[in-house]
Amino acid sequence: MESSLRIVPASSKPSASVQSTANSLGLHDTLQYGPRSLAAEVQSEGGLRSRLENWEATQDNLKLTLERNMFGMHAPMRRLMERKIVGTTVHTLSAPQTNVQLDVLMGRDELIDAADVFLGMEAGPAYDVHTQIQKKASS
Repeated sequence: MESSLRIVPASSKPSASVQSTANSLGLHDTLQYGPRSLAAEVQSEGGLRSRLENWEATQDNLKLTLERNMFGMHAPMRRLMERKIVGTTVHTLSAPQTNVQLDVLMGRDELIDAADVFLGMEAGPAYDVHTQIQKKASS
């Protein structure tokens, strides 16, 4: 757990370009900055994807840091321990994909996602032509 009061995830780390890592001759200094990555230089995606991927982790980190500042170190440690214990328990047979206890501890108990409604079957049942033909042929 990193102790920061960041509300929004940090933007992606800027990669070193040839201009910023050039030596006196204008060439990339491999010994000081490591091998040059053309993929990082050509990559034109903005930081939005990385921010969206790290959104929940940043919000959780903020909540745990505020909890630590208000109640002491024991509060976030206890919450993380409870999440770990609940995450490793066996779930019910009626809805094996859901973990209601973990949703309550994470504060997601009031949210409804597609996985809650469809139980992991968002795409619907797989339609197999061959099995349908075999069923018709055998009956």
